[in-house]
Formats: sequence, C-alpha cells, structure tokens
Amino acid sequence: MTARTATATGFVAILLWSTLALFTAMSGRVPAFQLVGLTFVIGGVFVLAIAAARGRLHLARPTPASFLLGLYGPFGDTALYYAAVKTAPPAEANLIHYLWPLLIVLFAALLPGGGLKLRHLAGALIGLAATAVLISGSLGSAGSGIQFGHGLAALGAFVWASYSVVSRRFAGVPSESLGVTMLGCAIAAFACHLAFEQTLWAPTPAEWGGVLGLGLGSIGLAFICWDIGMKQGDVALLGVASYAAPVLSTIILVIAGYAAASWLLALSCVLIVVGALVASFGPGAQARSSRRVS
Repeated sequence: MTARTATATGFVAILLWSTLALFTAMSGRVPAFQLVGLTFVIGGVFVLAIAAARGRLHLARPTPASFLLGLYGPFGDTALYYAAVKTAPPAEANLIHYLWPLLIVLFAALLPGGGLKLRHLAGALIGLAATAVLISGSLGSAGSGIQFGHGLAALGAFVWASYSVVSRRFAGVPSESLGVTMLGCAIAAFACHLAFEQTLWAPTPAEWGGVLGLGLGSIGLAFICWDIGMKQGDVALLGVASYAAPVLSTIILVIAGYAAASWLLALSCVLIVVGALVASFGPGAQARSSRRVS
C-alpha cells in the first residue's frame, strides 16, 4: 500500500468519526461505560468478521505490546473523555480534547523522517481556530474557571495523540489485530460499568441504532482505517485533517435536526478547508505522499 492510499484510508476514519456525535445522541440513556463496552464488542466482532471474510483471520493476534498500546489509546482516551464531559462544561471539555490533532502534528516531528514543517504547524493552528469558532457560543458560559474535567480532557487529548503517533512504531503488526484489542477494551469498559453504573436493560430501537452505528462505524471500521493511516500514511496531514471531524459532525447534527445552523458553522468550515490546504501545500509534499512505505 502506498503512503497516499494509506492517508486516504485515514481520511475515511475522520469521515466516520463525523457521525460520532449523532450516534452518541441517538444512544440516549445508555450509560457511558455500558455504551463503550457494547460498541467495542460490536466493533471487535465486526473487524474479526471482515478479517475472516478476507482470509486474514490468522493475522488477528496482537503482540503483547500492541495489545497494551490499544488499551492505553482507545479505552484510555474514551474513559477520560466521558469523565471530562461529566465534570466540566461539555463544550469546553470537547474543545480542549480536540487539541489531539494539533498534538499529532507536533508529535509527528519525532517520527523517523517526520520533519515537522511550518505549513503543518500553521494548518494545525488554523484547524484549532476553526474548532474554537465552532463552539465559541457556549465556551466559558459556566463562568466557573478551570475545573478537574478540563485536565481530564487535556490528558485524553495527549493519550489519543500519543497513541496515534506511537502506532507508527507498530507498522509491522497487522491492523486486523485491533479486533482482539477492541474486545479487550470492552472487558475493561464493562468492568468499569459494573463498578460505577446502573445497567440499562431495555434500550429503545433508536438507542440500539445509535449503539450499532457507533460500533460498526465510529469504533469498528474507523479504528481500522485510522490504524492504517497512522502506520503507513502522512501522520501530520492526517492530524490537521482531523479538525474536520467536529465541523462535519455538527453539519450532520443540523441535517438530522439535533442542532441549528449558524454563521459560526460556516466560518468553521472555511477555516477547515484553509487549514487543510495550508498543511498539504509545499515542495515535495506530493512526492512524499506517493512514497511506498516499507
């Protein structure tokens, strides 16, 4: 697989994550850790089913190190994010958590041949500005200053960014192994659910639809696409492009009737496009993207 194809695969993950807010809203009353456990079970089984259908199930065994990395990233970030939105104003926690694309761009300089470029940094900062514009209407509305949840959101951003970049070190581990790792994450989530939450035994059809949408798309297929992009694609460009997720998710919420359209949304979309163009423009960018990763 060429670096260009792998990067395009990473873009698919970003598109899938744009449905995260909609499906999460649809999941309604399902408690956070129960939701995490259910979606990781669905996602893990889905990934393993795809591997089996392609005759690649024998590649689904993770190494001990990649399994631990998977627990650190997907489960750790998800747990921190849900804790953050419960202990700080959700809009503020979401903005702080969306520092992870900027951190990916910066961490990419630590990779062999990463070579952080000024255009990457500029594009990431424009993307961060777009995210800030998107939720600026509610930012700071609580007026209660820094809270514990703000720190959790920042830690979650660090966890996901570092997981994404370190994944490059495991380029030799097949992405199919994420299926087993997801099931491990589900066990951890259900343990937290039993310890801290009351089980919702009868979700509505709409809530089940949200759970299935998250499990099959935002968790299952998205994590595989992101894994491929991080291991073989342009990490810095994917980091910048990730800022499209909160904007696209808001557009979907508007279409579905969960949010109202506004000029802030339109401005955010313009900034996202500008940021992506800035990050992708530069001497040798196309040549680097077309290199085959060994």
